[in-house]
Amino acid sequence: MSGMHGGGSPRSRVSRGDVEAQRAQNAEAPPIPNLLRRILGLFAPHRAALGVTIVLVLIGAALSVLPPLLTQRAFDEGLFPPGGTPNLERLAFLVGMMIAVYLGSVLLGVWQTWQTATVGNTVMGALRVRLFTHLQAMELSFFTRTKTGVIQSRLQNDVGGVASVLTNTISSVLGNVVTVIAAFVAMLLLNWQLTIVAVVLMPILVIAQRRVGQVRARIASKTQESLSDMTAITQETLSVSGILLSKSFTRQDTEIRRYADENDNQIRLQVSQQMSGQWFFAMVSIFLSSIPAIVYLVAGSLMANGTADITPGTIVAFTTVQARLLFPLLGLMRVALDLQTSSALFARIFQYLDLVPAIGDAPEAQAAPAAGPDVGRVEFAGVTFRYPDAAADSRPTLDNVSFTIEPGQFAAFVGPSGAGKTTVSYLIPRFYEASAGRVLFSGVDVRELEQKSLVSHIGIVSQETYLFHATIAENLRYARPDATDAELEAAARAANIHGTIASFPDGYATVVGERGYRLSGGEKQRIAIARVLLKNPEVLILDEATSALDSISERVVQEALDTASRGRTTIAIAHRLSTVVAADVIFVVDGGRIVERGRHAELLAANGVYARLYSEQITFPSPSRPVAD
Repeated sequence: MSGMHGGGSPRSRVSRGDVEAQRAQNAEAPPIPNLLRRILGLFAPHRAALGVTIVLVLIGAALSVLPPLLTQRAFDEGLFPPGGTPNLERLAFLVGMMIAVYLGSVLLGVWQTWQTATVGNTVMGALRVRLFTHLQAMELSFFTRTKTGVIQSRLQNDVGGVASVLTNTISSVLGNVVTVIAAFVAMLLLNWQLTIVAVVLMPILVIAQRRVGQVRARIASKTQESLSDMTAITQETLSVSGILLSKSFTRQDTEIRRYADENDNQIRLQVSQQMSGQWFFAMVSIFLSSIPAIVYLVAGSLMANGTADITPGTIVAFTTVQARLLFPLLGLMRVALDLQTSSALFARIFQYLDLVPAIGDAPEAQAAPAAGPDVGRVEFAGVTFRYPDAAADSRPTLDNVSFTIEPGQFAAFVGPSGAGKTTVSYLIPRFYEASAGRVLFSGVDVRELEQKSLVSHIGIVSQETYLFHATIAENLRYARPDATDAELEAAARAANIHGTIASFPDGYATVVGERGYRLSGGEKQRIAIARVLLKNPEVLILDEATSALDSISERVVQEALDTASRGRTTIAIAHRLSTVVAADVIFVVDGGRIVERGRHAELLAANGVYARLYSEQITFPSPSRPVAD
């Protein structure tokens, strides 16, 4: 497209230094405390459900330490009472209590799992929608400089990667903390000397866990970057355009190797991520599993020396409590590791959410005028524009451009490739912000208008028509979801496409395929025109809408465009000058400036840039192509 900067193959790697999002991708993860505050903030709308979850977790954790205490009483009061004869009545009561506790714990556990899964997945879904909504608000330049696959990876891989943290963290932390505290208190009540033996090495384990977590966080960050690259390769290569390109140049083997290489990198990172910390947890398990044996040895020594009054029930209860301490401690350590690992993922998500759109509505923004003598007027007043990533000392794409297009006029912008024609069409709907000067729509500076309202008054038909993988009717109703079948047909007739649609076996229910590849170029363009006619905008922008068509398709589409332009301000960005000879005014753009303006005959008589371009096209016309439709 003319006026675009930085060209390059769409399949080449984008420099991370040029893309805000990819700079964020490589940034250091925020400190864990700040990250935790932001994660907890995600749960704010679910306080009530979260409160129920917390109560369930606390009750369940408290119940989990009752069985060991009941076990001690069963041994000392039921099986081996002071009299020596088992007290079956007391034993039956204690066993019944233990079964009741187990049953209550299971029921609470099921309820808690449902509650945490519901809250966690709701939060995750809201986070994904929030990220998608924020991306919708980003300016056009963000998407022109960021791979689609990278954006998809943020929505799918990154948000999906933190799912377990969102669904399990709060309940796991609360439950395990309460269980650990309750178990520790129970152990102290049973015997303080044995408690010291059981927990003496815990600080060392905490320090080791922190080191392991830092390693896993670094690996997780690299893993997500690799997933982003894989998603980008998939999106580029397996799209219809990508498949056509690779088949046209017989580069399938290259693409397979490219994907396989990144896949090998992903496998290596996944194995590293899975294995990091395994030796740590193995040592923790060995240590905690060995404590009962050490407890037996220490208890025997204390009893032999007469320094502690320890009963068999105390030893059984203590080791039971200590065994129950094993899994909560491991759970807390795993949660801590998960948080450290997920910090990289959360950082990537929050850094996207923290990106501020370069273009937004002013606090006092107003709706675009819908009536009055100025509706449909487009004016540039001393507009200068330089693309955001252009060098500061480079020539601006548009340099002090001024013009006025009156309501209902047909205006054309012509000139050499790269002159800045398409950039004009980007500034009118405020897809980009003028670096200097003013762009006025219906007599109002576009910066004073609500962008959504502004765009609702503008229809755009570009050279690269985009159709969804849906029916023709659904693609048309993208402009007006409430349009009736009769209105669809009227728009299609005006766009010279109704007869073609009616000839399809499924008519308007015909599925057009990915990007409309089941249709010819001319058919896609006419459907796009019909879609714009349904919108019925005051201003119509045609961005080289026929330049990619053969001569017959161009004539049919041009007739549809002529119909679409009647009664509305029309701005045509044209490469083929034959399509704009009847324009009310032609602006000739060269080097970012308007060097000539006037009607076709006037510009030919001036014998300037326009006359030269027209002469070249007459002398060397575009070769005729086979009929596409």
